[in-house]
Amino acid sequence: MISPTITKAAAFCCGLFAFALAAPALAAAPASALLAHQVPLALDGPGTAWILTSTALVLMMTLPGLALFYGGMVRKKNLIATIAHSTAAMAIVTVLWFVAGYTLSFGTSGGPANGFIGSLQALFLNGVGVKTAHALTPGLPEFLWISYQLTFAVITPALIAGAFAERIKFSASVLFFTLWHLIVYAPICHQVWGGGWMGELGVLDFAGGAVVHVNAGVAGLVCAIVLGPRHGWGRDNMAPHNLAFTAIGTGLLFVGWMGFNGGSAAGANEIAAVAVFNTLLAPAAAAVGWIAVEWTLKKKPTLLGLLTGVVAGLVAITPGAGFVDPKGAFFIGLISGPIAYVGAVWLKHKLKYDDSLDAFGVHGVAGIAGALLTGVFANAAINPLAEGATVWKQAIGLGGAMVWSAVGTFIVLMICKYTVGLRVEKEAEIEGLDYSQHGEVLH
Repeated sequence: MISPTITKAAAFCCGLFAFALAAPALAAAPASALLAHQVPLALDGPGTAWILTSTALVLMMTLPGLALFYGGMVRKKNLIATIAHSTAAMAIVTVLWFVAGYTLSFGTSGGPANGFIGSLQALFLNGVGVKTAHALTPGLPEFLWISYQLTFAVITPALIAGAFAERIKFSASVLFFTLWHLIVYAPICHQVWGGGWMGELGVLDFAGGAVVHVNAGVAGLVCAIVLGPRHGWGRDNMAPHNLAFTAIGTGLLFVGWMGFNGGSAAGANEIAAVAVFNTLLAPAAAAVGWIAVEWTLKKKPTLLGLLTGVVAGLVAITPGAGFVDPKGAFFIGLISGPIAYVGAVWLKHKLKYDDSLDAFGVHGVAGIAGALLTGVFANAAINPLAEGATVWKQAIGLGGAMVWSAVGTFIVLMICKYTVGLRVEKEAEIEGLDYSQHGEVLH
C-alpha cells in the first residue's frame, strides 16, 4: 500500500510540473516585442566581464561569507542551524526571483502603481532573451543584470537571520524568507532602483544602503522584538564559539564587497574604480573608530570589535561608494564605526531587545548613518548623479524604506506565527537548534 505522504508528495510534484508547463502561457507576450523595462542589447564587453565577476563576488558574500561570519558568533550548538539560514535564503530567493521577484523589482508597470511596485510582464522571465537589456543597463545582457541583482536579493534576508538566530523554527524561517522577499524586498528595491518614487525623488543609494542594509536592519529589529529574547539572555554565557570562523567570514565579505559596490557602477569604468577604493578605505577607518571607542571604554581591543568595525564601515559606505570622493569615504567610515558601536553594544541593552548578532545594531544603524552622510559628502565631480543631493532627500527615502520594512515585516511575522509558529520550544532551544531542527550535531 502506498503511503499517504508519498501520494501527497507525488501529487504536489505533478501539480508543480503542470504549473511550470502552463506558466509561459499565463504571462504570454509577443516574442518580438520588448517589455516596458527593456531596450535592445548594445553589448559592452569589458563591462559585461566585470559584472560577471562581480556577480560571483557578491554571491560569495552570502555563501560562505555571511554563513561563516554569523556561524562563528553563535554558540556551538547552533552553528549548523545558522549556516542553514543563509543556505535556505539563497535557495528560496533564487527560485522566487525567477518566478516573480525580478519583474516586481525591475519591471515597469506604468501609472501611479509604478511608484511602488514593478509589473508582472516578466513572470518566469517571460520576454527576457539573449539580445535584451534592461533600460538601466543597456550594455549588459539582461540575464546578467538579473543574476547580479539576484545576489543582492539573496543576501538581504540572510542578514535578517542574525536578529532571530538561536531561537526560530526552521519552518518559520523558510516561510518568512518567502513572504518577506515578495512583500518587503521587491517593493523597496523597485521604489529605489526600479523606477519608483524614491529614485524619482533623487534619493541616492549606490549599492544598497536602504534597499539591503537599512531594510534588513529594521526587519531584524522587528523580528527581535516580536520573537523576544533567547532563553537566558543577559544571564547565560552567549559568547561567540569560534571567532576564527567570524574572521574568515569577514574576509570573504570584504572581498565580495568589491563586487557589491564596484559592480554597482554597472560597468568597468571610473566610477567603479572610485567605488572600489572607497570600499577599501571606509571599513579601515570604521575599524579604527570602533576600536578607539572600545579600547577607551573596555580597556581592551577585541578581535570581534575589529571585525565588526570593518563590517560597519562596509555597510556605511555602500549607499555612497560611487557618489563620494575618498575624503568623504574616510569620514563616513570614521564616523560610522563609533555610531555602530553604540547601536550594537549600548542601544540593544538599553532598550532590552535581543538582536542576537546585531543585524540592526550594525546593518541598520551603520546603514542609516551612511545614507545620511552620503547626502553630506556626495560629490558631482565624482558622479554627476550626485548633483542636488541633500540630507533631507536621503532622510525622506530612509523614512519610506523603514516604514515599509517595519510594517511589512510585522505582517509577515504574524502570518508565520499563526500558521507554522515562530519559536522553538524552550527545551529545543536549550538543547540547540542544530539537533532539534536539523538532527545534526557538530562534534
